[in-house]
Amino acid sequence: MEPRAIAKAPEGEGCPRCGGYVYAAEQMLARGRPWHRECFKCGFCSKRLDSVNCCEGPDKDIYCKVCYAKKFGPKGYGYGQGGGALQSDCYANGDAAPKTTVIDTAAIQAPPGKGCPRCGGVVFAAEQVLAKGREWHRKCFKCHDCTKTLDSIIACDGPDKDVYCKTCYGKRWGPHGYGFACGSGFLQTDGLTEDQISSSRPFYNPDTTSIKAPAGQGCPRCGGMVFAAEQQLAKGTMWHKKCFNCAECHRPLDSMLACDGPDKEIHCRACYGKLFGPKGFGFGHTPTLVSTDSEHAPSYIDSKPQVGARSADGHGCARCGYPVYAAEQMISKDRLWHKRCFSCGSCHRSLDSTNLNDAPDGDIYCRGCYGRNFGPRGVGFGLGAGTLSMA
Repeated sequence: MEPRAIAKAPEGEGCPRCGGYVYAAEQMLARGRPWHRECFKCGFCSKRLDSVNCCEGPDKDIYCKVCYAKKFGPKGYGYGQGGGALQSDCYANGDAAPKTTVIDTAAIQAPPGKGCPRCGGVVFAAEQVLAKGREWHRKCFKCHDCTKTLDSIIACDGPDKDVYCKTCYGKRWGPHGYGFACGSGFLQTDGLTEDQISSSRPFYNPDTTSIKAPAGQGCPRCGGMVFAAEQQLAKGTMWHKKCFNCAECHRPLDSMLACDGPDKEIHCRACYGKLFGPKGFGFGHTPTLVSTDSEHAPSYIDSKPQVGARSADGHGCARCGYPVYAAEQMISKDRLWHKRCFSCGSCHRSLDSTNLNDAPDGDIYCRGCYGRNFGPRGVGFGLGAGTLSMA
């Protein structure tokens, strides 16, 4: 196919590569100028380009990323094809990578108190960084001690009105002593004089009982008034953060670890299990151990009602017949059950919605007992595929 003649466009309006008119159906945009799709190629290796791999060079031409890096990218060790290669390509036209301009930010001095706190120069909008209500040059916004470049995430404003990285700020202004250096067993003593040690503020342990609260409104542990900044909630009562610990082992608790006991105290999970958990084989520290710790354990209370009238037929618990309240109800086949009564009718194994089977006799069973009582009989329906179930 012979190339067709392209009408020349006025200077500065046509395709930068061939100078012809560019119509809407074939145009590609780069550097604010329309290009022919056929002309939209790398100026060095003629590789076809698109909006993803096109790089606009300072010579007003377009290049692929590889050729752009060779012509205008940095030179030296580490900038070749690999991290240890040397990039030293030279071109016949003598083009070299543009040199980085070192800007003297202190050349234009600002009035006292209005310029960059580091160099004193005027800070323009395109280069300003804010800290402590002052404007800094992006170039000057570095740690005062280690000159590490900072940003809004790692910058720390020091009391001397300068900026520091987190490490240097901790060395200068942070706490000192064992546990405050690089590791918990190290001693941080940088810049700490004897006068600073003697004048350091001692640890203050607040007395939460100094302000007594009305009966039933204060902290259940100490009885003091609980203010909003220090409150922890449990069982509908407010606790001091200091008092919110296990009643047995005094381990500090939070909303994930606290267990409300029937003694109106809070416990960690381990102590709660020892005090109020089930006892017997399988409830020790391992499945084969027996838990018999009863030194502080309360006596087991049978939750089955011993007094009171039974419910009308069809309205109470399907197992015991007593009323079922909302806090303890379990539902099966439109019948209400106590949580304690919600167990297998044969083996008395506790049930839930995942292993429950409603039987035709109106009772509930686990899967094993349901299969033995109401499952199919014959060869292949016993304990194994070749076993005969005749139970």
